[in-house]
Amino acid sequence: MRQNRTHNHSEKDMSTIYIASDHGGFNLKTFLVQHLKSKGHDVHDLGPADPASCDYPLKARDVTDALLKNEEALGILVCGTGIGMSMAANRVPGIRAAVCTNEFHASYARAHNNANIICLGERVTGQGIAADMVDIFLSTPFEGGRHLRRINLFDK
Repeated sequence: MRQNRTHNHSEKDMSTIYIASDHGGFNLKTFLVQHLKSKGHDVHDLGPADPASCDYPLKARDVTDALLKNEEALGILVCGTGIGMSMAANRVPGIRAAVCTNEFHASYARAHNNANIICLGERVTGQGIAADMVDIFLSTPFEGGRHLRRINLFDK
């Protein structure tokens, strides 16, 4: 298996990004918002505005609703592990949310699965690796071909 992929840095690199977290992912979300803005992305922080306890399914829905209105955009969801956010997001038809814990996951989530949301866990992922994964996720194009045929089976 290929561990390193070349990334086609294109117009897609300056993506519209919708991002949200629950209280367990607030600090990582805040870091990622600044990271992405510093790279020139159009970042829409859908909350929360502070680390007070909140319900992750509602924050996941904010991002999925935004993505369904703007199919060219990508999403980022952060909770303690990334798992809860991915489970909530993947209940929405048309959403392909992937929990990623390393760069390989982030790359292949886009290249083979055409994921439109990356889910991260603040309690299990450091800021540096999270920033690297997000950068790779945003810059990796979907390969299409046999992968598209398989993705189309999701809704059958």
